[in-house]
Amino acid sequence: MIYLAVAMGGALGALSRFGIGQWLADSGYAHLHPATFLVNVIGALLIGILFVGAERYTLSEPARLGMSVGFLGAFTTFSAFSLQLLTDIQEGQVLRAMSYAAATVFLCLISCLVGMELARSVFD
Repeated sequence: MIYLAVAMGGALGALSRFGIGQWLADSGYAHLHPATFLVNVIGALLIGILFVGAERYTLSEPARLGMSVGFLGAFTTFSAFSLQLLTDIQEGQVLRAMSYAAATVFLCLISCLVGMELARSVFD
C-alpha cells in the first residue's frame, strides 16, 4: 500500500510541476526560472503544513509518505534548481545565479515556517 501511495503521489506531483511549467513557459521570464522557483517555494509551504498536520493528526503511513515522498518529492525539484544555477554560472550570469540561489533558499525557509505556523493556528 505504501508503494502505491508514493507512486500515486509522485505521479500527481510530477504532473503538477509539469503543469505549472507549461503555464509559465510563455511568461517571458523563462531565464529567471519561475516554474522551479515557484514549485520549490510552494513545496516548502506544503511540507511545513504537512509536518504539523502529521504531528496533530494521526495520518496513516501510506498517506503521509504518499504526500511527502510521493507528491512533494516529485513536485519540488532540487536537481532542476542545481542545473539552472550551474548553467547560469557557466553562461557568466553569476549575479543572477547567486540571487536565484539566495532567494530560493530564503523564501523556501520562510515558506516552510509560514506553513508550520499556519497549520498550528488551524490544527490547534
